Amino acid sequence: MTNSATLPTPPLNADAPAAGWRWAPHWVLAFVALWPAPGYAEAVMVLGSLAAIVHLLVGRFRGGMRLLSHQAWALTSVLFCAYWLPQMVSSFDALDHGRAFRESLVDLRYLPFLWLAASAVASARGRRITFGGLAAIVLVWTLDALVQVLAGTSPLFWGIDAIKQAISGRPMCSVEQLALSDRLGGVLGPCNLKLGVVLASLSPFALYFAGRRFGSGGWILAALLIGIVVLFAGSRASWITFALVLALSGWSLLGWKKLLGVFAAGAVALAVLSWFSPQVQQRVARTAQAWSVEGGEGVDTALSGRTRIWGAAVCMAREHPVNGVGARGFRRAFPACDPRPGEPAAWGEGPAFHAHQIVLEVLSETGLFGLLLWLAGAAMAWRAWRFASRDSRERARPAMLALAVTVFPFNTHLAFYSTFWGGLTLLLAALYAGSLLAGRDATDAARPRA
Repeated sequence: MTNSATLPTPPLNADAPAAGWRWAPHWVLAFVALWPAPGYAEAVMVLGSLAAIVHLLVGRFRGGMRLLSHQAWALTSVLFCAYWLPQMVSSFDALDHGRAFRESLVDLRYLPFLWLAASAVASARGRRITFGGLAAIVLVWTLDALVQVLAGTSPLFWGIDAIKQAISGRPMCSVEQLALSDRLGGVLGPCNLKLGVVLASLSPFALYFAGRRFGSGGWILAALLIGIVVLFAGSRASWITFALVLALSGWSLLGWKKLLGVFAAGAVALAVLSWFSPQVQQRVARTAQAWSVEGGEGVDTALSGRTRIWGAAVCMAREHPVNGVGARGFRRAFPACDPRPGEPAAWGEGPAFHAHQIVLEVLSETGLFGLLLWLAGAAMAWRAWRFASRDSRERARPAMLALAVTVFPFNTHLAFYSTFWGGLTLLLAALYAGSLLAGRDATDAARPRA
């Protein structure tokens, strides 16, 4: 009898269904769930990256095709390089060389985490856990924010703040940050007012889950609840993002007549909320100033000083056309390019921190080289979608839509080279690549070939 321990390892079948790391979905969900505590979320991400590297090294990178298809490995890595290489190249001409190089090297930690995230959705089980878990997180955060709308306090943030004070003796937010809070913070708190854009970007997972489980009625209810929170919590950028999500996810499920009804209901909700909520009313009134004030001053006021920032970004791109002023170097370069130096800024004291628009951010901070690489990454992502099968597109649709609306160029944006928003964008890119190019599921692998 042959000893089983001496049996040779069977050759890997490239057509075998990718199974992914079984623990990867839970790690990804822990990372997202801990966003209200950024330090802990960062620690989970770093530990996940280390775990992925150790697992690959111990296995001598054998069995990679059982974790991800080679197409998924390639696309995940390409999308990371489209993000990271412009950052690295811009460091050579950055205003602060030391910090720029250090940040570029530190951001290499994202690559193994992206492999981990792509592996999390490489199997039907992984997609069910990961996408379902993201939908649950979005819905829980939405219900928590609705409680804050009615009661004035987010139960989740109150609990997180109580734990933080018990551990460190300090609250999550300072008194100054509380004083500057002007909209709904929800679980992220009044010192991290990103709830609107986060929910808008992640809403496809919740809407697709509700639509599959409960049909058009479930989709409409989920859209209503998330929409109310986005209106209260929102920057107007999140309103645009969520409107795109509704249009693109609701078209096939509801048809254009019911979808128009959804948007009409949203317009009515906006009018009602602007009547009762000073914050919503202020944003509607500020937007209306684009048409009520003559000249460019009204547009700049409506955009909260964005045209001044965009003028500075164009100046930086003109002065540093090849590789920009360096990723995250916008604030240092702003005074020299401020089109209206000495005038009070609409955003308050100090320079602008970033361009607030993805194309101008990439151009000003990483130059034409960076823009070309970002466009190359977008082209590769689109090519993968175009040549994927119908089943592959269907299973990747929530991640695709979340990524598409997050990088939609005709909107304003958070800083893509910041730790928080950059991490969110790269996570969505990995979920898209991993789910679209997962290869055949186990059920498909069991079918005989023609």
